[in-house]
Amino acid sequence: MKKFFLLIISFFFITCLFAQEIKKIRITELEKTIAESRTPLIINFWATFCKPCVEEIPYFLKAVKDHQKDSVKILLVSLDLQDLFPNKIKNFAVKHKFNAPIVWLDEYNADYFCPKVDSAWSGAIPATLFINNKKGYRQFAEEQLSKEKLEKQIMAIL
Repeated sequence: MKKFFLLIISFFFITCLFAQEIKKIRITELEKTIAESRTPLIINFWATFCKPCVEEIPYFLKAVKDHQKDSVKILLVSLDLQDLFPNKIKNFAVKHKFNAPIVWLDEYNADYFCPKVDSAWSGAIPATLFINNKKGYRQFAEEQLSKEKLEKQIMAIL
């Protein structure tokens, strides 16, 4: 009985560890987050159906953890369709152990929101914005980043 109870508590703890709320935001809220960031910030645009996106996120998470002492933060911005919000995105994140903050961008017109992130963004994903307002650093990458390119960007953001 004790083993069963311990197993239940362990399962609950692991579920809570990865469980998170997926918040719905508009582009104006994201713009405010970018403008008010006081630490180096990586904003990764992804979707559950995007294989390159899903492939790169684990090493983004590891890199951010490795640079915790440098106060590097990450925000995962889901561009999934509305019918996946919030439960399917949340379940996907739990399944893949995405333990970073995730928001869902509640926008439908890429011609409107993409230029607000970067004027050159075509809307393709994965895409990543690197920000360090203290240094005046802003770099946008519209591609799947290798571990090496990601590390190079993190060193530049610092």
